Amino acid sequence: MLLPIYVMHMDELPQSPDEEEQVQVRTLADLAKLAGVSTGTVSRALAGSKLVKARTREKIQSMAREHGFRPNQMASKLRTQRTGIIGVVIPLGHELKQHISDPFFIKLIGHLADELTENGYQLLLSRAIPSETPDWLDRICGSGMVDGVIVIGQSDQFDAIEECAKTYPKMVIWGAHRAGQHQCTVGTDNVKGGAIAARRLIDAGARKLAFFGFHTGIEIADRLAGARQVADEAGVSFMHLPCHMSDDLIESELREHLAIHADNIDGIITASDLIATHAVHILGGMGRSVPGDIQVIGFDDLPLSSRTQPPLSSIRQDIERGAKEMVAKLLDAIAGRTIEPLIMEPSLIDRGTTLPLR
Repeated sequence: MLLPIYVMHMDELPQSPDEEEQVQVRTLADLAKLAGVSTGTVSRALAGSKLVKARTREKIQSMAREHGFRPNQMASKLRTQRTGIIGVVIPLGHELKQHISDPFFIKLIGHLADELTENGYQLLLSRAIPSETPDWLDRICGSGMVDGVIVIGQSDQFDAIEECAKTYPKMVIWGAHRAGQHQCTVGTDNVKGGAIAARRLIDAGARKLAFFGFHTGIEIADRLAGARQVADEAGVSFMHLPCHMSDDLIESELREHLAIHADNIDGIITASDLIATHAVHILGGMGRSVPGDIQVIGFDDLPLSSRTQPPLSSIRQDIERGAKEMVAKLLDAIAGRTIEPLIMEPSLIDRGTTLPLR
């Protein structure tokens, strides 16, 4: 049995037998009595809940500090059956060598961590290789270690996520939306994003388009589909050249593709900014002008986009808004409320790797 330890500061000790005995605050009820409010109000105030008026919240928190009171967090979690932890998992079914250090993951995880922390949660991060652990999602959802789960990307695991979502509602996924799905997704309209990129290149004179990226991931497949549709409607040539998103493979795959196909390409759309920045670098080394000879558009609009030479044109996903929406929806799900998917609009950020419009 764990015994609580209470600390009384030296300056709080009675200075003489005649001095009034110091009030001891050992429980939420003690603090509530002292503050003249309910124990529920004290609990919410100490948790930083905005349901309590700011003045009352600050008063209770000040009194707690003054009396050296710390709520028993373990007991609180046992009472509420909450762990205070959110599982964040990245499935890599189609990109086995992709790393958590990928710039897109870093940006999204950073915003998720900020939102979760501000709402009183800790983040438990894991990277899943479904081919090695087929029940990767069931394991974390059924572990009892987390209050809810955020999945970053659907990879080639849409069906596995869908099955889990049928029985585990406290889950939100960054990814693509399909009509009739059970899973609650937050993500960008990737078909529209691919279409915007292709249309921008064609409007600037490109007639030989290429898309770089593996389409086994559902979001990448949507980007490819959108770009291909616009190219077909415009009657321009279009080729798909598979390319991983791992730094270990991007460079060699791009060099091989461009060595063979560069003469037949005047516009490139990539599945990510990471692929695009490598492409710009390799083309420069080959003596090809960007955007003079070949225009390039990336996807995500990550901070690195504005730091390339020339700065990279990119399809922007509102990653910060997406993180906020994912956390808000997950908290609603944890509270037992119904949540709905969100499809965000993509936009083109025009920089130096595309020619001016004609």
